[in-house]
Amino acid sequence: MAFVYQNNTLYAEDCNLNDLAKKFGTPLYVYSKAQFLKNFHAIDDAFAEIEHQVCFAVKSNSNLAVLNLLAQNGSGFDIVSGGELARVLKAGGDASKIVFSGLGKTEQDIEVALNAGIACFNVESYRELTRINQVASRLNKIAPISLRVNPDVDAQTHPYISTGLKENKFGIAHDDALDTYRYAASLSNLEIIGIDCHIGSQLLDTQPFVDALIKLEQMIDELKAIGITLKHIDIGGGLGVQYKDEQPATPKQYADAMMPILQRLGLKVYLEPGRLISATAGVLLTQVDILKPTHHRNFAIVDAAMNDLIRPALYQSWMDVKAVNQSQANEVKTWDIVGAICETGDFLAKDRDLALQEKDLLAIMGAGAYSFVMSSNYNTRGRAAEVMVDGEQVHLVRERESLEQLWQYEHLLP
Repeated sequence: MAFVYQNNTLYAEDCNLNDLAKKFGTPLYVYSKAQFLKNFHAIDDAFAEIEHQVCFAVKSNSNLAVLNLLAQNGSGFDIVSGGELARVLKAGGDASKIVFSGLGKTEQDIEVALNAGIACFNVESYRELTRINQVASRLNKIAPISLRVNPDVDAQTHPYISTGLKENKFGIAHDDALDTYRYAASLSNLEIIGIDCHIGSQLLDTQPFVDALIKLEQMIDELKAIGITLKHIDIGGGLGVQYKDEQPATPKQYADAMMPILQRLGLKVYLEPGRLISATAGVLLTQVDILKPTHHRNFAIVDAAMNDLIRPALYQSWMDVKAVNQSQANEVKTWDIVGAICETGDFLAKDRDLALQEKDLLAIMGAGAYSFVMSSNYNTRGRAAEVMVDGEQVHLVRERESLEQLWQYEHLLP
């Protein structure tokens, strides 16, 4: 792994995290180039025996340097907004390797994507088919589309990140999919090229993926029977990572479980991993500001907060907290790691056994995914800086926001 202790000090590759905190300040997101590439190649290599395209889910980490690094190594991209499309193109991504997911594509989004020449629109509603066809007709283009089919498979994950059940807003109900494909086939400026499925995030077992794939295989046969032949199948993303003591399936185990059906289908395979590639490639550094022990709980107030990292408050996510400097000098106590934001929900970790004193530096692990991208300016707090390490080198890939930048687009009344 990229984040390991050397002589009782936590390093990112060959960079001392103390030195990074001193140079760039805290809170600070630190990414490892080597870990990003290791994670990407693990999933890419796992599917090497069949035609496939890994499309990194941009929503998990949209920093331009991250996107550029992955693009240079052959990654495509799964996007969910016009803004993410612009980011990928700015970062040098190949438009022909982009799949456009998401259920709220605007006419402008569709037009820009068609002109860019993306690989496919993953369509999530009947009405969206009409909109894409209208835009394509106006531009005199043919839009490549697949339908995101909701297989009603329980992903056995947090309800906020489960996407494959009947009650979820995503995709087209399995029972409605054939009729929706028939409608798509009737539209003159659409080309049906695929089928798509994504059932959730942070899945630890392969069985839900296999269950969903079995349903897709049956549907592909039904589509053939009505004259609709597909070119690809998009199996989505969602394979989990270890934050605590989880034992997620490896990319190889995942590929092995899916391979019999995928080989039988003989279609090109698209994958949309996000967390799998980015989560373990990042940490959030934060400094202890004030220690506040009480009769009921001990609070360590740090300079990061829920605006910097909302996952624990939003998803009740458990993220490991490590002391950057291991020391036996202080007594180990049980601490809640909290921010200074005026919300009871402003916590980064609870009930952690740590030997702390003020000014200690902490690293919140697994913060490469759904972390900076979900940060905000709540309580008028500037967003953190981001750096990427490469061996002994460190690169500033996003500057810290200044206070003046937070109101630069606001205006006083005359």
